[in-house]
Amino acid sequence: MTCPLCTLDDILEHPTSYECLTCGHDWKKETQQEEDTGPEERVVKDAHGNVLQNGDIVAMVKDLKLKGTSKVLKSGMKSKGIRLVDGDHEIDCKMDGLSIALKAQFVKKVQ
Repeated sequence: MTCPLCTLDDILEHPTSYECLTCGHDWKKETQQEEDTGPEERVVKDAHGNVLQNGDIVAMVKDLKLKGTSKVLKSGMKSKGIRLVDGDHEIDCKMDGLSIALKAQFVKKVQ
């Protein structure tokens, strides 16, 4: 923290204010200090509204044909532990021996 007048960092902190030891300027503490908390954590929910996390096991809620292949992911097919990623397809997982990216709206969390 630096003094708003002299921009030096010789600051004395009081319970309700700050005081610059160099120039003697004092100012009140803000009641809500704004801190950089970083980006908000993304919440990914399955087709039934359950929150998904890395390592969860999910099952398909409807049949989906995989583009570029003749394979179909059948309803009820379970995955290995999932990994949440950024982007249009929120889930990376393995099903039927394939690594695939899925949208969360097509899966449900399995206990």
